[in-house]
Amino acid sequence: MTVAVVTSTPPGVEGGHLVIARALVRALGRSGHDADLVTTPDYGFGQLTRSYAAARRTDVSRFDQVISLRYPSFAVRHPRHVCWLNHTMREYYDLWPRFAASISWKNRTKERVRRAILHGVDGRLLRGNVTRVVAQSRTIQQRLARDFRIRADVVYPPAPLDGYRCESYGDYVFTVSRLDPLKRVDLLIRALAELPARDVRLLVAGDGEQAGALRALVARLGVADRVQFAGRVDDAAMLSALAGCRAVAFVPFAEDYGFVTIEAFASGKPVITCRDSGGPAELVEDDRTGVICDPTPASIAIALARLADDAALASRLGAAAAARAASITWDAAVRQLLL
Repeated sequence: MTVAVVTSTPPGVEGGHLVIARALVRALGRSGHDADLVTTPDYGFGQLTRSYAAARRTDVSRFDQVISLRYPSFAVRHPRHVCWLNHTMREYYDLWPRFAASISWKNRTKERVRRAILHGVDGRLLRGNVTRVVAQSRTIQQRLARDFRIRADVVYPPAPLDGYRCESYGDYVFTVSRLDPLKRVDLLIRALAELPARDVRLLVAGDGEQAGALRALVARLGVADRVQFAGRVDDAAMLSALAGCRAVAFVPFAEDYGFVTIEAFASGKPVITCRDSGGPAELVEDDRTGVICDPTPASIAIALARLADDAALASRLGAAAAARAASITWDAAVRQLLL
């Protein structure tokens, strides 16, 4: 079977959906299918009509099936089209209150109109343009039910790379993500300033709009000797950091899925996350594969200290995490996504 894995991306942006898309292409190839990655343009905020129109014009007729991942790529036309949804445009959906509060009343009125139009367009596409909708997490499943009254099965994306391993439970906690407000790396840094976490070391990988502010926060809180910023790292460096850390901390707000969690599990490492973190909090079982805490510096500090002070606990939770990762496979995902 020939399969198009379709996603959309702004120029020069490497999002998690692209990592998942490439991994799915490889998995389809291993299963004997001829798969290609097709990207439709995302021209950014304010040019949604142009982005959706470009996706609509994308010719995928030579393929036997399409699997799309996010807006506006689910606008492509094909009679056998599964949408494995990563997310819609969140500023017009679950992040609307936060977004609306950040703009003037005049712009808010204009954006309400755009939001209503987009809800209508997305609803028609996901109910009529797509043969079947599958969610990448229960968080996304719930959004589909709330926003479109669509009932969707959940297929979690497996860890996307090869080479995950556990070499040791070292003396640092690792976090890797885009450095933007929703990832809440500032919460981790503030936790290091709390008394229980006074001996915890943190390695931060990733880059983004908050990089400068986070470095300033580290200096202001007096924890610079315990925080290392690695910047954007390649796959080999990330796998090495995962292999040697004590645990992974990933505390985003309402994350769609967050494959950092499953990557940590595949590396035999427990994950610290928060109750409101969305997808990560679905995968982490408290005190079995990691620790789930409140989204406060004090609560995160206690979780960090528990694992930093007890390598045996980290090893026990990491072993269960590895078993959980092993149960989420690309072979199973491919079977569930093909029509």
